[in-house]
This record gives sequence, C-alpha cells and structure tokens, in this order.
Amino acid sequence: MTTMATAGQGALLGMGMGSMSSASHARAQRNRELFELQKSARRGPTPEVFFVKHIDNSRIVKADDPERRREMNIFTMTMSVLFVLVMVYVWQHFSAIEIGYQVETQKQQVAQLQEQNRQLRLAEAQLSNPMRIDQIARQQLGLAAPEPGQVVRPDGAGNVPVLAQASTPSLP
Repeated sequence: MTTMATAGQGALLGMGMGSMSSASHARAQRNRELFELQKSARRGPTPEVFFVKHIDNSRIVKADDPERRREMNIFTMTMSVLFVLVMVYVWQHFSAIEIGYQVETQKQQVAQLQEQNRQLRLAEAQLSNPMRIDQIARQQLGLAAPEPGQVVRPDGAGNVPVLAQASTPSLP
C-alpha cells in the first residue's frame, strides 16, 4: 500500500513540477514499476467477509462532564440574550413602521377636518349675511320694516329705521 501511495505521489509530483532532479525522477520510475508488478501478481479482488454482531449499548451511561455542561450553559445563555436582543430590535422596527402609518393617517384626517372647517366657516359667513337674512324675512316670512315710532330702544336712540327682526312670542 505504501508503495502504491508513494507511486501515486511521485506521479502527481512529476506532473506538477517541470524541473525535477534525476534522483527523484528515478525514484518515481521505480515506484511505477513496483506498482505494476504488484498489480499483475494479484489474482483478483480481495474477498471481504462480514460478521453480524448485535451490540447492546443500553447499559452504557455517558459520564457527566461539568466543564462541557458549563460551556453549553454559557452558550445557551449567550444565544438566548442574542435572540432576545434581535427580537427587541425587530419589534421596535415594526412598531416604528406601524406608528408611521398611524401618523400619516392622522395627518390625512387633520387635512380633511381643516378643509371641512373651512367650508363650514364659508357657509356660516354666507348664511349670516344681514342682507340675505333681511331678504328671507321680507320674502318668505312676510315681515316688513317697522314704521317710524314703532321701535322703542331702551338706550334712548332715536327712531332710526332698522332691518326686519323676528322675535319669539312669549308664553302666557
């Protein structure tokens, strides 16, 4: 076997090196020749015989190694801490993304409410126009301008014509 390995190594070395010394070249040649002689002397493959033997390892107990157990405990704790740190990072990352979506939703709601507030202020300004109120009072409600002397002001200001005003009737 050693001769065969040496011959194979010599052949590999012969291929890999361009300038080989004559002594190593001669040794490689001799190894090749020995390998060929051994090959022709063999009569065929070596027969292999297998015997079946049942081995019962149920009574074997592994010896406790405190150093190995300590190393495994340290490794387990290290991996647990690393796992917890990674999970905290992932939770923080996804929470930040979720809060970003909530902020954008609330910004849209604020913009929508500001537009609605602007429209309501515009509608209030249109509805509280005194000329519009006077026109509705005269046309739809049938009210008329008061006659001079009909309006008595408590502050004593003169009888100045005023716009039509509706008053709620008092209950008896």
